[in-house]
Amino acid sequence: MATVHPEITDRLAAFVLAQPVFFVGTAPLAADGHVNVSPKGMAGTFVVLDPHRVAYLDYTGSGAETAAHLRENGRVVVMFCAFDGPPNIVRFHGRGRYVETGTAEFDALRPVFAKERELGQRGIVVVDVERVSDSCGWSVPHMEFVEDRDVLDRSHERRTPEYFDTYWRDRNAESLDGLPAIGDPADPVGTSSRSSATPR
Repeated sequence: MATVHPEITDRLAAFVLAQPVFFVGTAPLAADGHVNVSPKGMAGTFVVLDPHRVAYLDYTGSGAETAAHLRENGRVVVMFCAFDGPPNIVRFHGRGRYVETGTAEFDALRPVFAKERELGQRGIVVVDVERVSDSCGWSVPHMEFVEDRDVLDRSHERRTPEYFDTYWRDRNAESLDGLPAIGDPADPVGTSSRSSATPR
């Protein structure tokens, strides 16, 4: 049975920040829409902003489901699980926003992440966490972390800024269900007044 916590404690923050991979789940409102789960990695791309707020850097990829779902309804869950050490699973349920690169809020948030890996970044996902829980991970396999892959970094190093602008427009503008995703002029992002952030 899961234990629900009133906030992200120092212990939970230390656990999630030590994990090399996490998973993000979102869904559209439509009953026949495509539910999406995205694995995320790369050191320095996830931060705990305060006891009720987390964020992660989002990089250019083939899909933009998370951005589209957050634009439509904001529902999101972020899950971490231990692959070594004591078994544990931590989930943050809440409301997320997609803050695109080039906005004032993106510029305010970006310094809290690792300085490297600036190429290919297309946004930041900010989650106002409404439910914090942890539970056993007894069925999660025990595995050894070797290293972060550098394939995405090397791919982005070969690209020009114009490439990303074109890619976002041509391939990231809509979700699988046709929802607006990256760069939708009718639904601007980055207007939240909660733009200042200090990571834990």
